[in-house]
Amino acid sequence: MTSAPRTGKRLLDTALGHRQSTPPIWIMRQAGRYLPEYRQVREQAGGFLNLCYTPSLASEVTLQPLHRFDLDAAILFSDILVIPDALGQSVRFEQGEGPVLDPLDPADIAKLDPSRVIENLSPVLETVERVRAALDPSKTLIGFCGAPWTVATYMLGGRGSPDQAAARLFALAHPEAFAALIDVLVDASAEYLVAQFRAGADLVQIFESWALNLDETAFRAYVIDPNRRIVEKVRQALPDAPITGFPRGAAGMLAEYAEKTGVSVLGLDYATPLSFAARALPKTLAVQGNLDPLRLVSGGAQMEKRAREIIAGFADRPHIFNLGHGIVPQTPIENVARLVDIVHGR
Repeated sequence: MTSAPRTGKRLLDTALGHRQSTPPIWIMRQAGRYLPEYRQVREQAGGFLNLCYTPSLASEVTLQPLHRFDLDAAILFSDILVIPDALGQSVRFEQGEGPVLDPLDPADIAKLDPSRVIENLSPVLETVERVRAALDPSKTLIGFCGAPWTVATYMLGGRGSPDQAAARLFALAHPEAFAALIDVLVDASAEYLVAQFRAGADLVQIFESWALNLDETAFRAYVIDPNRRIVEKVRQALPDAPITGFPRGAAGMLAEYAEKTGVSVLGLDYATPLSFAARALPKTLAVQGNLDPLRLVSGGAQMEKRAREIIAGFADRPHIFNLGHGIVPQTPIENVARLVDIVHGR
C-alpha cells in the first residue's frame, strides 16, 4: 500500500502506487508519424529539431493524440538527443537516416559545456508550460530524458546501431573519459528533469533504450548506477518526484534495476514474460507495459487477446498500460482507438 495522497489523475495516482480498477494508458511515441496531423506539423516545422524547439508547434503535437483518443497522459514531444545538442555536440536529423552526430573522441568530452543546458533547452521547457496550461486537469503530463548510457551510444557512435559496439569499445578502451561523459550526462539529465517538473510535468520517464547488449557487469556500471544517480539527484530537489525507468532489454536484470535505482514505475519491454515479472518484481512496484507494437499494427482478435492477458497479468499491482516499445508509423489509427477502449474496459 502507498501513503501518497491521490491526485485525481489516474495515471499519476498509479505511478504513486494506487492500483486502479482499470489501468490507465498512454502509448510511447503517441505523438508521431502514424498521425496525419503530426506529419502536417512536421512539414510545417521544416525539420525535426526545429519542431522540438518551437513551443507552439511542439505543444500542438504533444496534445494531438489526446484530441483523438481517451488517453490518460500526454508526453512531452521532444527527443532524447536534445541533451547532447544542448551540450554543444553537433546533432542533426537526416531524412531516412535518423539522428546523425559527430562522434566524440576522448579529448572532445572535456569540451562539452554543461553550464548552459537549461538555457539552451528553454524552448522545450516552454512547451511543457504550454501543455500544462492546455491539458485537462485529469490528465497526467509526462516529461522525459534519455538515460546516460543510451545517449552516450549516440554521442560516441554518431548514430544508432544494432549492437552499440562503438560505445562499448570506447568504455572499455577509455574508461576515464567514458566515466567523465557519464558524469556530465547524469548531471545534465537530472537538472533537465527537475526543470521539467518545475515547468509543469507530473511524472518523468528515463528512456534506457539500448540496455540489451550489455553484460551484467557493464549493465550495473553503465545503466543501474547512472540511473540511480539521476533519481537521487532529482529527489534531492523534489523529494517525492515520481519517476519511471524503462530499461529496454534488461531481462534478468530488471529486479535489480528497479531495486537499486529506486524508480517509482518500471517500464517493461514486450519481450518480458508476464509470469517472470510476477515472480521477480515486488507487488508494490508499479509496472508499465507491455504490448508488442506490431500486435497493434495487426489489430483484431490477437491484439485484443494479448491486451487482456497483460491487463489480467498485472491486475494485482499498480499497472500503467503501454506498448513494450514505441508505436510504429504504419499503425492503423482505428487499432489505437480500439486498444484504448479495451484498456478502459469498454
